[in-house]
Amino acid sequence: MEIVPVAFDSFGVRSMATFIKSETSIFIDPGVALGPKRYGLPPHPLEFEAEKKFWHRVKEKVRACEVIVITHYHYDHYNPRDIEFLKGKTLLVKHPTENINRSQKRRASYFLSQINSICNVEYADGKTFEFNGVNLKFSNPVFHGTSSKLGYVVEVLVDDGNEKFLFSSDVEGPSLKNQLEFMIKSNAETVFIDGPMTYMLGYRYSSASLEASINNLIELIRRTDVKKLVLDHHLLRDLEWRKKVSKVIETGKDAGVCVCSAAEFAGYEENLLEARRKELYKEFPL
Repeated sequence: MEIVPVAFDSFGVRSMATFIKSETSIFIDPGVALGPKRYGLPPHPLEFEAEKKFWHRVKEKVRACEVIVITHYHYDHYNPRDIEFLKGKTLLVKHPTENINRSQKRRASYFLSQINSICNVEYADGKTFEFNGVNLKFSNPVFHGTSSKLGYVVEVLVDDGNEKFLFSSDVEGPSLKNQLEFMIKSNAETVFIDGPMTYMLGYRYSSASLEASINNLIELIRRTDVKKLVLDHHLLRDLEWRKKVSKVIETGKDAGVCVCSAAEFAGYEENLLEARRKELYKEFPL
């Protein structure tokens, strides 16, 4: 199994876009976005350049895939304004009317009204699908974060019989046990998790949730066969992310588990453009 991070926050854009190549080619969450405000500032032109670059890469990879997964309806995980490249694909999507908040329900309705005529769409929540010997197993819906305020997401396990890959979607941690439960049962060797939302610590993300996330990530390391644990997305909007999850990194080292960002996993240098936005405006003024 080949696992390729295509666009992630550690690359400079809001995304968890991931390509998996096995007997079937799969793309999870083909979206790229930018944070509308950070430090009171809009995206810097360098961020818009990165968005354009990585959206092009996402579309290139999707064209080579048979199966597309959309774990929820936030715009950094799919793009309702550009859908033609999805034509003829099989889409496995979060259910558009069950376990969903009002905002995502409205977005899902609009997206599916456009896509149903050009794609084979299946609702994925809690189901298992098989394509050429590759199994995709989906969790039941879990909170996007610690409550239903931001809606629900589905986690995804890809199992080709030789290797297992787990994709958390936006659990913001995981800080809740039911988010962790699917991860433990999946027992995957490679795990991509969006990580705790430390850049909003004390504002929209509590210290208690961070502590719970750290404890749950440590439990994941100790109770599964994970060898590579990628933490990215929400966590990589914090320049001091390694310091915030140092206990997880140290536990990984002791257990022989590589804990890293998606950029490190892919062999790239981290480029935390959103977290550096204030700096960008000083170094490259408009």
